[in-house]
Amino acid sequence: MTDPAELRDLARAVAHEGASLAREMRVGGISVADTKTSAVDVVTEADRAVEQLIRARITAQRPDDAILGEEGDDRPGTSGVRWVVDPIDGTVNYLYGLADCAVSVAAEVDGEVVAGAVVTIPGGVEYAAALGLGAARDGRPLSVRPTPPLAERLVLTGFGYERHVREHQAACVARLLPDVRDIRRMGSCSLDLCHVAEGSGDGYVEAGPKPWDWSAGGLVLREAGGRFDLLDGTLAFDGSTRRTVVVGAPADGWDTFVAALTSAGFLT
Repeated sequence: MTDPAELRDLARAVAHEGASLAREMRVGGISVADTKTSAVDVVTEADRAVEQLIRARITAQRPDDAILGEEGDDRPGTSGVRWVVDPIDGTVNYLYGLADCAVSVAAEVDGEVVAGAVVTIPGGVEYAAALGLGAARDGRPLSVRPTPPLAERLVLTGFGYERHVREHQAACVARLLPDVRDIRRMGSCSLDLCHVAEGSGDGYVEAGPKPWDWSAGGLVLREAGGRFDLLDGTLAFDGSTRRTVVVGAPADGWDTFVAALTSAGFLT
């Protein structure tokens, strides 16, 4: 049986190494190396270098594991373990020298996320979790904050890079904003989920993030006493509206938050 704590510790180690490489590469200045879904959906040479490093480190220690990365080809495996890697979550922030960017590394066993680590690039702050063993920030246990009334909640969100996706997300946020304390858009899904886990946010919603965006942060939130799920949305991604909206919140405020997101048009 694979030990979630061992997988978490490997995720921590490779995420720190990746963050250190990204930090070093940022010193000399970073430029756009390529684009993906649109002209504003950018890839830097650091994204590619960090992912290559993490893949090499994982493969050296666990050669039978599969790897799913944002920037590289899927690597098949035979062990039942799959690593899900975002070499730089918040690439635009990284490009501009803004703080909210991180390396995210998670491990699944038979399709369930059981371990993960999110390490910030500028400062090396570490969020980590293992299934059933709790979550921590730099080794100190994390816990969500008690949920206030909806009107007093600070909600974190994000926007995609395709025009029609942004239009939909912006319209939903505009409908949600009058009902909550405020909205924050900081640019990193994994860190937003960790912020809710540590109590510096009351909820997170975004339509369209991919598994490398949310796998590690979602586990950190769950292990900190929150709820995390993929819910059915009102905008189709890859031809489907099923399980396309990433939602996270403290468990005690989940139902009210989901109801507000439905009224705002995020959810069906």
